[in-house]
Amino acid sequence: MTVDRTTAARRLVVLLVAFVVLAAAGTWAVLDAAERAGRRDREQPGGPAVHPGPLALGPAAGGPRLLFRSMAWGPHRDEIAGVPADRPDGPRTVSGLKCLRFHAASGTGICLRAEHGPLVDTYRAVILDADLHERRSFPAAGIPTRARVSPSGRMVAWTVFVSGDSYAGAEFSTWTTIVDTHTWTVQENLESFAVTRNGRPYRAPDLNIWGVTFADDNRFYATVATDGHTWLAAGDVAAHTLTTLHQNVECPSLSPDGTRIAYKKRAPEAPDDAPWRLYVLDLRTMTESATAERRNVDDQALWIDAATLLYALPGDYGADLWTVPADGTGAPRMLAASALAPALVG
Repeated sequence: MTVDRTTAARRLVVLLVAFVVLAAAGTWAVLDAAERAGRRDREQPGGPAVHPGPLALGPAAGGPRLLFRSMAWGPHRDEIAGVPADRPDGPRTVSGLKCLRFHAASGTGICLRAEHGPLVDTYRAVILDADLHERRSFPAAGIPTRARVSPSGRMVAWTVFVSGDSYAGAEFSTWTTIVDTHTWTVQENLESFAVTRNGRPYRAPDLNIWGVTFADDNRFYATVATDGHTWLAAGDVAAHTLTTLHQNVECPSLSPDGTRIAYKKRAPEAPDDAPWRLYVLDLRTMTESATAERRNVDDQALWIDAATLLYALPGDYGADLWTVPADGTGAPRMLAASALAPALVG
């Protein structure tokens, strides 16, 4: 088959135009990616003042400090930052340490971090000393979601998603680990603990456990989920046991005096894509009460004193920290913008 010169010329023009269009699209994509990267490196407009400096988990001359993962856009995004507890909206001192989840108590910290590879990200749980230096690290089996340190600083716990990336859906699986930082004994997966549900031994292949909160260096509370339901369970590290106490409890947080549990609860009136409300359970009477926070709280709240809960809600730059009274009175109040995973130290 022969092709006349006019047809050949037309085809050549089409090829040249296509080449120019593809080249232009490729150039635009590169420039757009560079611009987006540049935006990430620039300070957030109207955001908090941020400066590098030393941070520590022990007592400081200026009094207690609030530490958290800073979500403000800029070169220090995702670094652990510190502010005076009485000036949470003040200038932030950033540590250089990047964590996805963080918690600390009595000079011990836990940093769940991502390690970016050429093909896939991996994750590690890094146990920190009082100066935020690594003491020991452990591979984490999936995406970090919860972390806690016991009041004494001895025991550390973390939870990761090993499948799925949200508690909202039915298809997810978690893995929760507890480490003793004195003996370096590792309880690799709390699903190996003996579970008692409704007074009887219980075993099931769909068992999930997450959201540890410590009472002391042996006793803790956590969420146990199975058969489409969740329970608050009391745990015993030495005995390797978990005993259910109260249904419809997720991500518990024990009050400083050990008498109450703050938690997120699936509310029947809430939509499927925003199911949780923040509640408090009295452990003596097993009565629960709603807080004044009526928005969806997908977080493990932190008690910053005997009367106040601190938790994260979605914000313009990822998350903001809010407070609400634990007794159901008052109203939610933003404490710090562009912040996540808080800990009160010092």
